[in-house]
Amino acid sequence: MSAGYSPSYDNDKSVLAFRGIPISELKNHGILQALTTEANEWEPRVVSTEVVRAQEEWEAVDTIQPETGSQANSEQPGQLISFSEALQYFQTVDLSSFKKRIQPTIRRTGLAALRHYLFGPPKLHQGLREERDLVLTIAQCGLDSQDPVHGRVLQTIYKKLTGSKFDCALHGDHWEDLGFQGANPATDLRGAGFLALLHLLYLVMDSKTLLMAQEIFRLSRHHIQQFPFCLMSVNITHIAIQALREECLSRECNRQQKVIPVVNSFYAATFLHLAHVWRTQRKTISDSSFVLKDLEVLAKKSPRRLLKTLELYLARVSKGQASLLGAQKCCGPEAPPFKDLTFTGKSDLQPHSS
Repeated sequence: MSAGYSPSYDNDKSVLAFRGIPISELKNHGILQALTTEANEWEPRVVSTEVVRAQEEWEAVDTIQPETGSQANSEQPGQLISFSEALQYFQTVDLSSFKKRIQPTIRRTGLAALRHYLFGPPKLHQGLREERDLVLTIAQCGLDSQDPVHGRVLQTIYKKLTGSKFDCALHGDHWEDLGFQGANPATDLRGAGFLALLHLLYLVMDSKTLLMAQEIFRLSRHHIQQFPFCLMSVNITHIAIQALREECLSRECNRQQKVIPVVNSFYAATFLHLAHVWRTQRKTISDSSFVLKDLEVLAKKSPRRLLKTLELYLARVSKGQASLLGAQKCCGPEAPPFKDLTFTGKSDLQPHSS
């Protein structure tokens, strides 16, 4: 018996009385088995209630199955989630009911169809269409606050943008500080679905784009040039969805033989261009609709140009040679919440057919 535990004996009954001995000690030294089964032809005359209770605990210990590490950790509160882990979740979960809703490409008729056939971008390769459909299917999924993965995505976005080390409520006024219009982020995802949150997750969890995300977030908090960061991001995701459906990204997807990385980079490049225009041209919230319309036209017309600009910018940032905000101080007086601002974006518009 290990040191620190000294069993006491009842002199009248010669029965071993267990006082203060943890169940782990009983298990390690085989004492419990000796008291509950015959050992060397010795059988205890009296079985105390403590022994019975210890035996029940012993049996319970034997039936406990350890959790698998990956599953237990994936649902552990407070743990950040990567973009690849969140994407893998959507690749394995049943999305058949959402997939029925998608319209992979824009339906064109008449002269529009002929013009697109003769002068439009190439069609997406057959082997990439399943990946494209997954992107569009995720855009049909809403935010489910009861889903642990959905919750972790929100928590990760919040922590990365604010620098907080603690979890926050999935509903509350603190989401307005990030640029949602209300206390429930789900109400702002129309037109982009959960893909909008995946894009934000990609932006903050990729080491190459995290600094850019933080700088754009700072710009959105400017006391004059403020804008709702997350809501603007949702609108840019909507532009990416439309560009994918209109086959504006097909050439680049075919070249890279990938869809999701191209869509992610296109989203980041478009957000970067918006932030550059917003800062250099001194835009304010009243200019948002006009900026978004011009941005959508440019993004669909010259996606390769935007992607190249992003590539060059990130290369310079990694060397400490570029900053989106430069010497401008965007943190001035803290910007008020956007509850009283009217923000009309592309995600409020119904998708149209040419």
